[in-house]
Order: sequence, then structure tokens, then C-alpha cells
Amino acid sequence: MVIEIISPETTIFSGEIKKAKFPGKEGSFEVLNNHAPMVAVLKKGKIRITDAENKLTFFEVNGGVVELRKNKIIVLAE
Repeated sequence: MVIEIISPETTIFSGEIKKAKFPGKEGSFEVLNNHAPMVAVLKKGKIRITDAENKLTFFEVNGGVVELRKNKIIVLAE
């Protein structure tokens, strides 16, 4: 699964991951490989990414939108 986290200024992160957890407006949620397509609104919080070596990485966001389709995640972060 591939993720891109993009802010208005720059690409914050782009790469291959195993899973990601997001601070959704209606509650946090996690996505894994082959997840159903979705679009969700994010609230202020941390995105947690687990890479292929099981290393955790956190990204602070002030909100935004996440789209997941065909194992590609695009995060438009504030």
C-alpha cells in the first residue's frame, strides 16, 4: 500500500506502508492493505504509519481529508 501526505506547502511523506491510523472527525480509524475505497475528514491529531519493517512514524496534522482507493492513500493535510 502506498501513502502520500501532502500539505499546501510540500509533500510531507510518500512511501510504501503496511498500515496507517488516522484521527478521523468521527473517531480514529485504521486502514490495511486491500481496504475498501473511502473518503474521510480528519481532525487535529497524529497520523500513525507502520512501514514494511514495522517501524512506527507519526505525523501531526491540524485536520484535512484522506482518500483511499486501490491501495493508494492520499492525505491532504492542514
